[in-house]
Amino acid sequence: MTGAFLAGLVAGYGVAVPVGAIAVLILGLTARTSFRVGAAAALGVATADGVYAAVAALGGAAVASLLAPFAGPLRLVAAAVLLVLAGHGAWRTVRSRTGAPTARRGLDTPARAFLGILALTMLNPATVVYFAALVLGRGQPGGSEISAAVLFTLGAFIASASWQLLIAGGGTLIGRVLTSGRGRLATGLLSSAIIAALAVATLMSG
Repeated sequence: MTGAFLAGLVAGYGVAVPVGAIAVLILGLTARTSFRVGAAAALGVATADGVYAAVAALGGAAVASLLAPFAGPLRLVAAAVLLVLAGHGAWRTVRSRTGAPTARRGLDTPARAFLGILALTMLNPATVVYFAALVLGRGQPGGSEISAAVLFTLGAFIASASWQLLIAGGGTLIGRVLTSGRGRLATGLLSSAIIAALAVATLMSG
């Protein structure tokens, strides 16, 4: 059972670590308002990641038996998807030169920050592709299908929440380090390395 939780934890950090526009927005929001507002925004991101992880995990559990005869090819496809995501993430990190968005004044309360950032993060359906590739490629790592899916989702949520809260609560010093050009490059490449490692693990799990 702990395998499902740890799998979700690693997967959650894989998708949460790159510091992009949302993270910069959370940092700016925290600096302009308060940690409560920044924390609410961080939990909005984590909730969106958790929702996508749940969709992928529960969907994977529902169709696992139907896909069992194709486990070998499916594992290869899942690993390929993860490698493509890792490569694209690294390429986008290196090539990205876009400016950071400014904190929005409409997100100046915890409730508005949570709902606003949740909505913005949910607009990235590539996240569910990422989680689905992991779930379908490696299967449910122990326990019943539903309980494993719940633990996987919980792990992904905790990973995302802990990282986003670190950004929100890290203050000016860590915020500037993480959101600088070098910080974005380092976190983006780290995320790609984690995803690539998960692809290798998917291939070796057969």
